[in-house]
Amino acid sequence: MNRLSRARRAVTLASAAAISLALAAPASAQETFKLGIVTFLSGPAADSFGVPARNGGTFVIDQLNKGGAPSPYEKVGFGGMKIEPIIIDENGGATKQVQELRNLYQRDNVDAVLGYISSGDCLAVAPIAEELKKMLVLMDCGTPRIFEEGKYNYVFRTAAHATMDNVGLIRYMKAKNVKMETLSAINQDYAWGQDSRADFVAAAGQLYPNAKLVTDLLPKFGAGQYGTEISALVSAGSDVVYSSLWGGDLQSFILQASPRGLPKRSQLVFSAADHVLPPLGDKMPDGTIIGARGAYGLMSQKSPLNDWFFKGYEGANGVYPVQAAYRMTQAILGLKAAVEKAMAKNGGKKPSTDELVAAMTGLEWQTPGGLVQMKLADGHQAIQSIGFGRTKYNPDLKRVDLVDIQYFPAECVNPPPGVKSLDWIRGGMQGAKCN
Repeated sequence: MNRLSRARRAVTLASAAAISLALAAPASAQETFKLGIVTFLSGPAADSFGVPARNGGTFVIDQLNKGGAPSPYEKVGFGGMKIEPIIIDENGGATKQVQELRNLYQRDNVDAVLGYISSGDCLAVAPIAEELKKMLVLMDCGTPRIFEEGKYNYVFRTAAHATMDNVGLIRYMKAKNVKMETLSAINQDYAWGQDSRADFVAAAGQLYPNAKLVTDLLPKFGAGQYGTEISALVSAGSDVVYSSLWGGDLQSFILQASPRGLPKRSQLVFSAADHVLPPLGDKMPDGTIIGARGAYGLMSQKSPLNDWFFKGYEGANGVYPVQAAYRMTQAILGLKAAVEKAMAKNGGKKPSTDELVAAMTGLEWQTPGGLVQMKLADGHQAIQSIGFGRTKYNPDLKRVDLVDIQYFPAECVNPPPGVKSLDWIRGGMQGAKCN
C-alpha cells in the first residue's frame, strides 16, 4: 500500500509539473493565432480592390505558415503560431460591418481583426473595437478622420491616410510642370471622396494659387453611370480633371469618359488609381497621371522582400499585385512584427491583447512597398513614401506600364504629429522634408 501510495503521489506530482510547465511554456507550433480578415468579396469594389487584397493576404499567410518568407519574416506564422484566417465580405454597408465585427470577436473568438477598405466602414467599426477592448488593424480606408477626430488605444492603421495621395499628386504635377489654371473635380459623396477633394483643393491652393475650381461634382458611391457628370466636365474644358474615384466606379467613369473625348480635352489626374490598370488594359488613356497610395505595384522599388512578394503573387494569381494586395500584406507583416516583439518581452508566450497593443504602438517594419512607420496619432497611424507616374500602354506585354515615375518621402507628404491634415496643408505644409 505504501509503495502504491508513493507511486500514485509520484504520478500526481508529475502531472502537476507537466501542467505547470505547459502553462509556462512558450507558444508552440500547435497553438494558432486566429485572425479575422475583412475585405470586399462582392459588389463593385471587389474585382479591382477587395479580391486582390484577399489574394495578397492568402498568399502571404500561406508563405508565413510554411516559413517561406524572406528575412526578417522567415519564422513560421506569428512567432511559431500558425495563422488561422477567417475571411469576411465587407460588402453590405457600415451597419452590417459593425455586427460582423462583433461576431468575429465574440462568436469566432479571433485574436485580432485586420482589414476594411471603405472609409465609412472604418469610421463605424473603430469605436466598436475600442468598446470591446479588442485589437483592430485597419489596413486601408484613406480618410484622415479616423484618428484626427477620435483617440483609440486598440485601433491601428498600418497604411498612410489619403492626405499623402493628394499632397504628393500636387507636388508631382508641379515638378512635371503640369499646367493648371482651371480645375474640375469628381469624387464620391462620402468620407473618402469628400476628404480627398478637400485635401487636393487645399494643396492646389498652396502650389497653384491662381488655379480656379470650375466644376465640382460629388456623385454617390456606387453610382456607376456618369453621363451627366461627364457632360459637365467636357463642357467645362478645364486644364485638369481630378478624381479620387476607385474600384468599379473609377472603371466605369474611364470607360464612359474616353469615348466622349474627356482625356483629350483635359489632363486626367487620379490620386489612387493603379488598381484599375489590369482590368482596363488598353482602355486606360495614355498620359493619365496616377498614384497608388504608396510605392506599390508597378511603382514599387526593387528589394528582396518586394521581389518575393511581386513574383510570388503574380505566379499564384496570373496578374501582378496592385495597391490593395500590398496594403493587406504590409498590415499582416506589421502584425507579425508586433506579435513577435511582444513574445520577445514575455518569454515567448502568445501575447495578450494589451501586450500586442503595446508592441504595435510606434512600430516600424519593412514591407514590399518600403518602410512603414507608426508615427502619427500617438503611434497608431502609419506614414510611408509614395510614387506617381503616367500611364503608357505596352502592346508587347499587353498591359499598361507606368513611366516618368517620381517618389516622395513619407515626411514630405504626410503631416507631422499633432497637426490635422487640412490645417497642415492650409498652413503651407510647414516642416515637410522633401529632399
